[in-house]
Amino acid sequence: MVSALRKGRLAILIILCQAFFQIQTLSLQAEEIAAKETSDKEAAVAAAADEGVTGTASYYAKRYHGRRTTSGKRYDPKKLTAAHPTLPLGTKVKVVNLTNDREVTVTITDRCRKRVNHFIDLSREAARRLGFLGKGVTQVRIITLDETAS
Repeated sequence: MVSALRKGRLAILIILCQAFFQIQTLSLQAEEIAAKETSDKEAAVAAAADEGVTGTASYYAKRYHGRRTTSGKRYDPKKLTAAHPTLPLGTKVKVVNLTNDREVTVTITDRCRKRVNHFIDLSREAARRLGFLGKGVTQVRIITLDETAS
């Protein structure tokens, strides 16, 4: 006969195994849910990229002339460049000023602070072409261009 002590140990072992396997199952289910949410968010971002993202644009101050950007190039206020917190360096984007419908194509060469709303820092030449140089900030639509189109 099996002693009561052995039965107790066996029962505890079975309970622990069941609890452990439930925990493993729950964590796997949580990973599947997280993966689905991530793929849904990526699909929404891809759809939004086709029509553009609305946000605030400003331009570099004069004191940044000649300083190195994140890409390693020196900032030149006469070139059509920009800083964005998340877009890959070297990406070409079309920026459309929503107040006067002017547009310009710039290359992302730097990073800027992450803000609550979508944000881009433009070179002074890009701001001049968009018609808000001297005003400080404006509302813009940022449209990422395909690599094949650039």
